Amino acid sequence: MKNITITVDVEEDCPPMLTSTRGMEEGMPALLELFKKEGIKATFFVTGMMAEQYPDLICRVPEEGHELGCHGYTHTRFDRMGKEEAKIALKQAGNVLRQFEKRVVSFRAPNLQFPESYLELLEEEGFRYDSSLAAYKPPFFQKTRIEGKIIRIPATITSSFLRLPQDIFIPVLRRITAPVIFVHPWEFVDMSGVPVRPDCKFNTGEKALENLKALIHASKAENCLFLTLEEKASLEKL
Repeated sequence: MKNITITVDVEEDCPPMLTSTRGMEEGMPALLELFKKEGIKATFFVTGMMAEQYPDLICRVPEEGHELGCHGYTHTRFDRMGKEEAKIALKQAGNVLRQFEKRVVSFRAPNLQFPESYLELLEEEGFRYDSSLAAYKPPFFQKTRIEGKIIRIPATITSSFLRLPQDIFIPVLRRITAPVIFVHPWEFVDMSGVPVRPDCKFNTGEKALENLKALIHASKAENCLFLTLEEKASLEKL
């Protein structure tokens, strides 16, 4: 059966270009309300820092049936950290997030950049699933793979693709049996007047929310299962 995994990378606005958090204050509540209204589950990869700053919002993630995952402590790229620094960041993030949900087993690195030699750190910190690979970037891994004890599930397509016109992105995703898509809370805030790259601000705000809603409805019309990352990993292991 077809399935889709919607993931949300919960971070400050357009890092590292901005340090504002309008996405947390406006976009995150809009996303949670949309998922509640549509009756679907998602995986939220949250930075430890955002969890500390917005505990009431992050509490809602497991309370409303979603999977809580880790997105590092800050949004610093792991490929720019030494191994010891990376280990500390993972431990710090895990300690924060497990105050909200004891079982935090899924991870995605900021900017989808995570050195393979650091996978053992994920194991040590209790993570089992990694979604830091991008199917749209070299070496273009398309399928779930197991490296050591970590199950790696690539993200299918870049988040800005979902802000293109609906008659472009929906037909493409329909051709994929089990896409893993990702969005950010800040994309659901109007960023058109903010000095960031064009790909970070086109069709943000209400247009982005309408596009996500359209994707959900199109997926429901095809009787897709909406799976968290952990559920997807469990299904693919069968």
